[in-house]
Amino acid sequence: MTDAALTDEELERYARHIVLPEIGGPGQHKLKRARVLVIGAGGLGAPVLEYLAAAGVGTLGIVDDDTVSLSNLQRQVIHGSDTIGLAKTDSAAAAIMRINPNV
Repeated sequence: MTDAALTDEELERYARHIVLPEIGGPGQHKLKRARVLVIGAGGLGAPVLEYLAAAGVGTLGIVDDDTVSLSNLQRQVIHGSDTIGLAKTDSAAAAIMRINPNV
């Protein structure tokens, strides 16, 4: 992510954050510039990644050396049946891009 102003699309996407006095425009810019490394894309890491992406955290790193298996799907919500056998990092990255292509 660059340090550029929020685009019209981002202003609309994050409007509910921006109207909060605790976040506002400056806070959303901080989120856009933020970098977060999530260790594990499993039961806890999966929803964390989804929420960070949806919130507009600009750079997400993912570390996980496992692959997606059928038994993961009931609790690792970022993965799907179509990603069984893929590296969890690749599966999660693809899901993040679907959630928010600005991340």
